[in-house]
Amino acid sequence: MELLFRIGQVILMLSILVILHEFGHYTPAKLFKIKVEKFFLFFDAKFALFQKKIGETVWGIGWLPLGGYVKIAGMIDESMDREQMALPPKPWEFRSKPAWQRLIVMAGGVIVNFLLAWLVFTCLLVSNGDSYVPTEKLKYGIEVNEIGAALGFKNGDKILSVDGKSVKKMNAAVLEIILGEQVTVLRDGKKEQISISDENKELLFSNLQSPFITARYKTILGFIGKNTIAEAIGLQVGDIITKANDKPAVYWSEFANQIKASSGDTLKINYTRNNQALTTKVFIPKDSILGVSPERMDLIITDKHSIASAIPAGFNKTIQSLTDQVRQFKVILNKKTGAYKQVKGPIGLVEQMPNTWNNTYFWTILATLSVWLAFVNLLPIPALDGGHIMFLLYEIISGRKPSQRVLEMGQMIGFFIILTLMVFIFGNDIWNLLKG
Repeated sequence: MELLFRIGQVILMLSILVILHEFGHYTPAKLFKIKVEKFFLFFDAKFALFQKKIGETVWGIGWLPLGGYVKIAGMIDESMDREQMALPPKPWEFRSKPAWQRLIVMAGGVIVNFLLAWLVFTCLLVSNGDSYVPTEKLKYGIEVNEIGAALGFKNGDKILSVDGKSVKKMNAAVLEIILGEQVTVLRDGKKEQISISDENKELLFSNLQSPFITARYKTILGFIGKNTIAEAIGLQVGDIITKANDKPAVYWSEFANQIKASSGDTLKINYTRNNQALTTKVFIPKDSILGVSPERMDLIITDKHSIASAIPAGFNKTIQSLTDQVRQFKVILNKKTGAYKQVKGPIGLVEQMPNTWNNTYFWTILATLSVWLAFVNLLPIPALDGGHIMFLLYEIISGRKPSQRVLEMGQMIGFFIILTLMVFIFGNDIWNLLKG
């Protein structure tokens, strides 16, 4: 049931993105009096789940959930309708319109994707504000796992800058480090430089299951899970852990390491509650968890936004998302980083969705995907919007239309590239699923 719920979230998300993207093409086409023959959510290869003709347009839902399309009369597209293109141009056809109108029609989907992300980010800022952990507020620096240590970070380091630029937010710092090359940290009162090579990036991308650095917290319990070992032995929110197995546990990583080391054995915990020193012992069965997490809220701040301030902030967030994704694309194309192995498609997206409805998470992922679709569709690959825009810009600049033969060949090459990428992405998803 949980799997079906996650699948349902992904289908809903993709449906919203596809429908609005295609409306970005449909609306200017109708504005310029271009005939739109079909408007489909998902692809209807051989047959459709539903279709109905309203006016001159057939509206439908296909069975293959890999996108959607609008079929515009008089345009070389994935339908490769050579019969129609062999006839003399009609006034209502795409090819009969001025190049600037055709350019607007082709750019419409990308524009809608960008505007959608801007709108969603703006609404989230108004409703939730912008919550984050400021890097400058990390009094105790950062915690590192094995991967972070292998990269050269140490517990207690304070991040000063990445590639010479200061980073305000902890979550942004993690992404900047992944995409950056040089990190400056403050360690024992001295500045240290940590280089993030392509080999280091490969290590990072092959171990994304847990964050390689996190904010460092004192060992104050902020959460006790229901029906857990911690609840059974009487630990409470606000308890301050001082030792674990007679070893100092001032910071959370020290406590966590002792919990891990005590798997299948007894764990001795020294802690204080209301300034009273207490001690408890508990057996930790193998493959079990204690059921606690640290108090973190003292580090989190939230910038509140009115509608007036959220609009430019939402725009900046959209631009930042686009910039980050362009940078990620560059890293993916670098084979040495191994980032291409982590590219996810619909199957990978299903795995990432929560088992219960999380409004903020859903709309944040949708906005991020909308920016991604805008970026990908702008790539100058024939069969994508960017490919059509590339040919139209050539026509506007040179004053000459590419021949129908060139457009058809471009469409076929572009379709082959897209098909190859889709096979790779789905194969990657399945392979990662099999690896667990």
